Amino acid sequence: MAPASGPGCEPRHLPPTPPAVTIEVLRPGGSTARAHVVPCRSRLVPRPTAAALASTLFYDTYGASPAAAASAPGRVNLIGEHLDYNGGPVLPVALQRRTAVVVAPPPAGETAAWTFVSTLDGRPVVRSPDEAMRGEWTDYLVGVVRELVRIGAAPAGGARAAIATTLPIGAGLSSSAALTVAAARALSQLAGRRLSAGVLADVAYRAEHDQVGVRCGRMDQTISARGRAGQALLFDTVTGELRHVPLPGPLWIVETGISHRLTGGELNDRRRECETALARLRARWPELRFLADLAPDRLAEAEALLAGEPVLARRARHVATETDRTRRAADALAALDLPRLGELLVAGHRSLQHDYESTVPEADLIVDAAVRHGAWGARLTGAGWGGAVVLLAPETEARRVVRAVRADFRAAFGRLPAAWSSRAAAGVRAERVDRRHDGGNATFDDEVGR
Repeated sequence: MAPASGPGCEPRHLPPTPPAVTIEVLRPGGSTARAHVVPCRSRLVPRPTAAALASTLFYDTYGASPAAAASAPGRVNLIGEHLDYNGGPVLPVALQRRTAVVVAPPPAGETAAWTFVSTLDGRPVVRSPDEAMRGEWTDYLVGVVRELVRIGAAPAGGARAAIATTLPIGAGLSSSAALTVAAARALSQLAGRRLSAGVLADVAYRAEHDQVGVRCGRMDQTISARGRAGQALLFDTVTGELRHVPLPGPLWIVETGISHRLTGGELNDRRRECETALARLRARWPELRFLADLAPDRLAEAEALLAGEPVLARRARHVATETDRTRRAADALAALDLPRLGELLVAGHRSLQHDYESTVPEADLIVDAAVRHGAWGARLTGAGWGGAVVLLAPETEARRVVRAVRADFRAAFGRLPAAWSSRAAAGVRAERVDRRHDGGNATFDDEVGR
């Protein structure tokens, strides 16, 4: 494994970095992960991969080795928030942090055909695809199983699965899509089927939307399945057209510490409001298929038509202006104009704050502080009502900016927010099944010290 390094690993005015050393990282179940580390003055955090964590959990829980494994990334949406269910473009990026699912058939004669366990609680849960949803995390896996059965790609005799993630849960980074995409890949692989990225994304979307009941769009599952290292993805949610654009350098993620649940009422309320606004505007423009089809030059008239329903007017304004911003952001990335991209991120956050009303005070402070301390831009990412802020800054200044933001946050809220960086990463992939249980490799996050 190559020595790990990260931004800030060679600070100025310090002696040369000493040679790499080997360390052992304690993992669940008592095993260790061996990793090579370059010592430095920044906070370089060893983190066993999600696949290694899941493999160890599988062995500790079931006393056997997994037969198949897959992992899928979380995501940040640079811009294009709440457009995937309004017929507009989105610009997500796959993260280096991932969720892994490792699986094997149940022992012969075992009556519990589907058993799931996660590192979050370590408690095996037996489920049946035929039972009602329970309102818990295993519902997402039940949804995947149902959808794989529908297309003839589920393991015939069931499966035992172990799940681990390096994504923060409830931070708006699409841990649910990472889970469902990884599960679809691992379980279909166990069934001897090799599904395309497009089919995996569709299975995961239907599991979350049709089975669990989250009124989401297809963005999260698409980027989790189709992400590319070093690139963002401009995704037209109506035509399905994909355009990869370069994303040089890292992004910083600053967590608000406010968790959210997509099955809560806010997201579904916003979707209904957008649908109502579209129905009103179709009386004037019958050709409108989606709210995102509302052209910017029609916005003033649209707001006048919705003057008696100001909430609907604000929702329509966000969708129309965010659609325009997203296309401009993709063009800025294609031209490597990161300062311009930053301006668009801030404008997008203001729209979420005032027109879509989906931010929280913690996110608003992070964005304001980031701009004040020299970032190109920042905005709340994900559905909102908590989650995380994505921050874009010159690479040489990013750590200073993030430290200043965290200090301002602590002054306002009495606690330090978690902050870490990620580069654009690849989408879903099969993972090597670790049959030796020696801990596997470790990955590393560049985090700002607490």
